[in-house]
Order: sequence, then C-alpha cells, then structure tokens
Amino acid sequence: MPVAAFEGEVIVVDKPEMVADAVAYLRSQKTLGVDTEARPSFKRGTHYPTALVQIASHERCYLFRLTHIGLPEELADIFADPKICKVGLAFRDDINGLRRIRNFTPANCIDVQKMVVRYGILDLGLQKIFAICFGKKISKTQQLTNWENSHLTPEQARYASTDAWATLLIYEDLLAHKPLSLKEVEALQRKEKERMIEHQQEIQDQRLREQGIEPPPHMTPEEREAHRAEKRREARKRKRQRASAKRKIENQKKDQNNTTSL
Repeated sequence: MPVAAFEGEVIVVDKPEMVADAVAYLRSQKTLGVDTEARPSFKRGTHYPTALVQIASHERCYLFRLTHIGLPEELADIFADPKICKVGLAFRDDINGLRRIRNFTPANCIDVQKMVVRYGILDLGLQKIFAICFGKKISKTQQLTNWENSHLTPEQARYASTDAWATLLIYEDLLAHKPLSLKEVEALQRKEKERMIEHQQEIQDQRLREQGIEPPPHMTPEEREAHRAEKRREARKRKRQRASAKRKIENQKKDQNNTTSL
C-alpha cells in the first residue's frame, strides 16, 4: 500500500510565549485530531509521563512539548471545552496522562476505537484502521524514539503529526458512512472468533505434526455452535431444576409450620 503522511504545516511549541497563538488557532476549529507520546519504557512497571501532545487540523498540526512548557491551562481548557470535538485513539489513556500533569474535566472527547466496531472494523490499531478506511499505510518507524530529547528530528515531528491527523481523517470517514446494525456487528464478531479458534487449532495441529503426532479431528463451526446451544439448554434445565427443588423445600417448610400451629 502507498504510504500516507501529514503534509500540512507542523509547528513545534516549546516556549511558553508560543502557546497563545497555538491555542487561538485550535479554538477556531470545530474538530481536532489528538495523540500523545511518552518516552518508551523497556522495563516492566516503569512508565514515563506524557512528553508530547499533538493536535491537528487538516492544514496544521501543533506539537506541544510538555517536557519544556508543562501543560498550560489554556491548552487543558481546550480538552474541557464541549464546543470543540477532540478525536483520538485509545483516547482515555491519553487524557489520563494529561490529567496527571494538570487536572481538568474532559468534554466532547471521542475515541474512534469505540466507533469502528459499528462499521465492521475489528482491528483496533491505528495502522490497520487507517489501511481499512483509506487503503494506505502510515509509518511507525519513529514510535520507539525518545520523545524527551532536547530537539525533535524532522522524522519525529512528521510521525507525531501524522498520528494525530490520521485519527481526524478516520473519524470523518466513519461519519460519512452508515454504521452496521447490532445484529450485523455480532455476526462479524462471531465470525472473527471462529477464525481465531481455527487459527489456534492450526498452530496446535502443526506442533503435534512436528512431534510426529496426528492431530485429532475438530468440530466444524456448525458443530461447535450446536454444542454450545446444547450446553445452554442443559444450563437452563439445571436452573429450572434448582428452582423447582427450592420451591419444593419452601412448600415443605410451610406445611411443617402449618402443622405445628395446629
């Protein structure tokens, strides 16, 4: 697939005096794409604070270097403004990271991961969602770079801008199409689950064959569904039996109490 990248203006905000102009432009937009970056951690349990927040329109993307300027109140107010739609991917994590720097009450913040399932997209990664929507790929080569470096390279700046811009494009593309019904979504999810089960079985079968063992026969999807339906019927039957036994015991206790009172 061809590679897509943000081709608009990229402005790095690393001085407090640059914040006002950036915020004024962002407040003129109705919808903004957002992403954040933190220094990558290669040790379990070690996490670093948000170092960069990217906010993009179609024409311009601002890169706010939080390690240089913190999270200005004017910028936090944008995330709390219900009149401005902010769009992100796994947005809850991004918002929580920002709130650890300066607390605010988020408003009108939309996570496209929660939208895409209604459109038949079950892969939740940004690359895969973008490829499905637009038939193009976005590069992830700068994902594990140190975002706390004193200067951002042009490659880092372009990568960071592309991620924020891509979420905006995905959101608008989803809104331009009709979502699936709940039944259609459930059918897709069942099909995907069956595909994953079959894939896992293929892996297990291959491992057995490598050991010189012929794998046992497996149930077809129809047989698995019939098996699950039978299990559900058995569970309902046991539930009815327990309820019946409980009523019988309660009736016996009532009869005993009536006999005692007489």
